[in-house]
Order: sequence, then C-alpha cells, then structure tokens
Amino acid sequence: MRAPYASDPAKSRGRRTPEPESALRSAFQRDRDRIIHASAFRRLKHKTQVFVEHEGDYFRTRLTHTLEVAQVARTIARAMGLDFDLAEAVALAHDLGHTPFGHTGEDALDALMAPYGGFDHNAQAVRIVTRLERHYAGFDGLNLTWETLEGIAKHNGPVLGPDKPPLPYALADYDAEQDLELHDHAGLEAQVAALSDDIAYNHHDLHDGLRAHLFTMDQIAELPLIDGCVAEVDRLWPGLDSHRRRHEALRRFFGLLVEDVVAETRARLAALAPGRVEDIRHAGTMMVHFSDPVWADIRTIRAFLFERMYRAPRVVEMRAAVTGVIEDLFPLYMNDPALLPDRWQSDVAAAADETALARLVADYIAGMTDRFALQQHARLAGGGAGLLAVPR
Repeated sequence: MRAPYASDPAKSRGRRTPEPESALRSAFQRDRDRIIHASAFRRLKHKTQVFVEHEGDYFRTRLTHTLEVAQVARTIARAMGLDFDLAEAVALAHDLGHTPFGHTGEDALDALMAPYGGFDHNAQAVRIVTRLERHYAGFDGLNLTWETLEGIAKHNGPVLGPDKPPLPYALADYDAEQDLELHDHAGLEAQVAALSDDIAYNHHDLHDGLRAHLFTMDQIAELPLIDGCVAEVDRLWPGLDSHRRRHEALRRFFGLLVEDVVAETRARLAALAPGRVEDIRHAGTMMVHFSDPVWADIRTIRAFLFERMYRAPRVVEMRAAVTGVIEDLFPLYMNDPALLPDRWQSDVAAAADETALARLVADYIAGMTDRFALQQHARLAGGGAGLLAVPR
C-alpha cells in the first residue's frame, strides 16, 4: 500500500521534453530502465570501488556496488510503502558520475578542474543523464522525470544554502533550465537510496578488506554491532568454517543496519506526520536515518576501515599511481584536443573558451573505465607498467 507521503508516478512533475506515457510501465519504471540501458551504467563494470579494477575479480566494482545499493533501496522502500521503482532508479544512477579509480580519480580531476569550476561526481551524474548520453532522437540525455533528477542531484540533502559551497557547474547549468529546488530535501525515495549506499559500502568494504587480507575476522569481531553478530553465529554453529562464519556474521550486520533504518525512519515519520511528499521536502532535516546509537557504532567501524583499509600502504601506493594517470592525461587532451575521439570534435569546435574545453576534457576522462584510462595513459604518455607492478 502506497504511503501518503510517497512519490506517485501518476502525479510526476514530468519530463523536460514531453513524451507519451507507456502502456506497460510507470514513469519511474521507465526512468529505471533507461538508466540500466545507458552507456555510463555499463561502464561502471570496470570502474574502481576501493581496489583498482584489475586487482582482482572478487572485489566490488562500481557496478556491483550499485546493484547492491539498488537491492537495499528497493527493500527499504517497499517496507515503508514508498515507490520502490523511484528508489531503485536513484540508486542505480547515484554513481554514474564517478571517474575511473573511484574517489582518488575524482580528487585528482577536481584539483585539475579547480580553475574551471571544479568537479563533483553527483553533479556529473546529472550532466550525464541530461546531456552526455546521446542515443535518443528527440533529446540529449535520458529525459528522466523531475523526481528522479531531483533524487540524483540531492539524495544526500540540499545542495543550496548559506552554509553550502558554490553549486558545481554541472548542476548549475541544468538547474538554470529546470528548477530542481536544490535548497530543499529530496523525497523519501531518494533519501532511502542515500542510506542504502551507506549500508552497502559499510557491509561490502568489510568483505573486501578481509579478502584482501588488510585485517582479520578476529579484528572486526571486536567492533560494535559486528561483535554481537559474530557471537550469534558462533552460538548457532560452533566450529563453522571461516568462510561461512564470515559470511553469516556480515549478513547479520547487513540486516541489522537495514532494520535500524526502517525503525528509525518510521519513528521520525510518526513524529512529523507528513501527509504528502512536499512535507518531506520541507521538513528541514533528513527523515531517513540510522538511530543515534547505531550511527555512533557505524562511525567507529568507519574509523577502523579508514585506518586499516582506505589508508593501508598498498591502497595508498595505488592511489598515488592512479592520481598520476589522471594528472598526465588531462593536460595532454587540453594541449591537443584532436586526441579526443572524432565524435567529440564537433563539441571541441563549439567550445567558446578554455573553460568550455576543460569541461569537455573532464567529461571524457570522467567517463573512462579504469582499464581504458590505463590504456590511454600507456599509449599517450608511455605509462602503465609501474602501476601494474604495484604489489598486491
């Protein structure tokens, strides 16, 4: 049963370019399907989550992470009477704007783009789904509904306000054409997608760190929340082999986070008593959230992961290497735009100034997969061997 404060596809604010409605799918289902069929979505298969894509087949990539986020979002949205197609669409699109090499690549590209407006992966996702995907005859982008675009732009909260940094150019450009109400919160479906992202990476980064031997099961068994999960598994299955023990404990941790978000969010909604989705947007706070005790425990887990995983020597060494790849490629394309593919040359010719060209180069580099960036670096800069030789 649909909650009164859920987004309703039949009452969508529509698409920038009007289209006939589908006889078989709701407006939000069509958004989800268009995202899945987008070129940028397919490229997530070969983009870094934490470990660079070539480091091992068992580690998460942006694509597998995105699918896990979408599964959690759909589960939570369904449990709360929300539109789970919209929650899934936002979840599937939330990382489309990521560069090769994950946050390391984003940091490098943001520094290079500082004279030209910077770079932000959430804003880039909006740019991709409104401009850079060019497959449809009647429009650039995917022509998504207003609600899905809103969710992609501000699933983490308002992006305009007195305490906010300047609006990223990739988002400002589109907002000038269609007001996404960036000073308000997004609907609940987008907020669910944001918390589902937190749940997914807190869970799978522990899995991947264990597989990479960056820490041990005994070490994470001392962490809050996880300690009780491990104890329960040991009580139910004493002597269980290490692989199954790890999986059983972490899936309980995963479930605990989902259940906590649902319970806390229901309590917040009961206190607010919203009657429509606009009440959520104007609530002045995120309604989808962990409880305070669980949030405190998650921060402890995150501190552990930062120390033992994200700042592990082998990860830091790889981050330095891939930063060099981005730092080499950007000036190469800026100094010789003819290196960009033929289908980009009309945009190069139309670039009015250096800033416009830099943004095209950023679009191109941000769209690269890990392996393509390494291939281009090897071809244009003679690099790559040192990166591939980093110990694993």
